[in-house]
Amino acid sequence: MDEHSTTRITVHIDPELADLIPGFLENRRKDIETVRERLAENDFETILLLGHSMKGNGAGYGFDELTEIGREMEQAARDKQPDAIRKTLADLVAYLENLDVVFD
Repeated sequence: MDEHSTTRITVHIDPELADLIPGFLENRRKDIETVRERLAENDFETILLLGHSMKGNGAGYGFDELTEIGREMEQAARDKQPDAIRKTLADLVAYLENLDVVFD
């Protein structure tokens, strides 16, 4: 995902998940701050775990792009590549800023 993209991203989610989605997305916003903090400390293990969690939970809620971002973050943390982590973090920020959720 291009970090400077202004294209809106529409994701269609099962209405049965409507009560869970706001909290899920808020937790991903909190993950942004956590990754920034952990990156400053070179805590790759915590970033790896957050990426792994995003990878697993994203698709479960219908956010396939979030799964891909999580996979890339997990791998970047495994490889201890701060610049790659920063890129995935920028991708996550852009994704959340441009996300429109439709329940249908």
